[in-house]
Amino acid sequence: MARQNGIGAAKAGLAVTAAGVLANLLAYVVPVVGARQLSAADLSALATLLAMTAIAGVASTGLQIAVAVHRARHGPSSVARSAALTVLVTAGALVAALPIAVLVLRLPVFATVLAGVSTVGVVAAGRWLGEMQGDQRFGPLAVGLAVLAGGRYGGVVVGLAAGMGLTGALLLGAATAVLVLPVLHLLARRPGVAADGQPLTARAVLTAGGATLAMLVVSYADLLLARRFLPFDASGAYAVGTVLTKGALWAPQVVTILALPRLAQSDRRTLRVALALVAACGVVLVAGAAVAGGLAFRLAGGPGYADLGRYAPVFAATGAVYGVLFVLVNAQVAAGARWPAAPLWASAAGFALVAWLALPHTVPGIAFGALGTAVVALVITSVLVGLRLRAPVTEPSPGHATLSVD
Repeated sequence: MARQNGIGAAKAGLAVTAAGVLANLLAYVVPVVGARQLSAADLSALATLLAMTAIAGVASTGLQIAVAVHRARHGPSSVARSAALTVLVTAGALVAALPIAVLVLRLPVFATVLAGVSTVGVVAAGRWLGEMQGDQRFGPLAVGLAVLAGGRYGGVVVGLAAGMGLTGALLLGAATAVLVLPVLHLLARRPGVAADGQPLTARAVLTAGGATLAMLVVSYADLLLARRFLPFDASGAYAVGTVLTKGALWAPQVVTILALPRLAQSDRRTLRVALALVAACGVVLVAGAAVAGGLAFRLAGGPGYADLGRYAPVFAATGAVYGVLFVLVNAQVAAGARWPAAPLWASAAGFALVAWLALPHTVPGIAFGALGTAVVALVITSVLVGLRLRAPVTEPSPGHATLSVD
């Protein structure tokens, strides 16, 4: 039986890894194709819009985490009301925030609106992904992640490759992001399973969403600060460097996806294994960036950016540190910690202040500031997790401790 569970877990990991690779590949292809098809100003605008929509879209990840943790603890239960509220609040926030972003960050209006529409579709998808993750149905979850990635990025990639320009590519991307939602709904359905557990509360979604938002804000703060403080050509170059950061950050994402339901059941061994795997992945990626930095920049943005290869280890190290940090933050959310996002918000605010007052307004200045911010946030969060782990262990609720890979 133990061997069967191990084989099942391996298959689940491979399936989710494949879906994650596809999602990350499509996400990286967007700026890569954009670097070859768009002007430096449009490339910087695209990267900024992607960063902004990723930050707003963390409501989707927060909803997914909240639903997954809730189902791992309580079994199938009603989440429709909290999910609908999350989508409505996100849409309202976008309506209020996007006009300000257009003015402050000098973004094209129609492209910004289309990016907002795509974001609403992505947020709605979080409900169904969370249901599959919380039930540990990693096979359907892998398909769902792949489908969402195709909708979120596939249309943009096709539009850019076809020479439709920034606005045309984002229009196609908004359409595909909305059209994949019925597919996710069908994947998550489990006929004959009654939703008789206690309903998901809005507070749980808010806590998970706040933590996820903080994670994305602090990890994208350098790109936004580069857009604000650097000339257009330098901010475009910095956008290419952040491709390496996001690669090191999201490459081990599968570990957190598989671990989250068990973290919700207070499995400390799972936390130790997850941290070790993510840290090892980060070491490998940073070493690769140190050896082949010029090649990495050339692949990410083209030959014109190869001379920035000496900074590749800094970008990769920032992503690697954030990868470990995000495992700890997810563990805090799964454990019901009250303020899991506090160290991240404090670090992001400190980074913005230091960038304004002290950091050199250059590519390496912002990059090293981002790395320092990641290290500070990791140290604070590690201390908080250590204090929590010294407390007595609460027995997890029974009923969802077995792994399913249907």
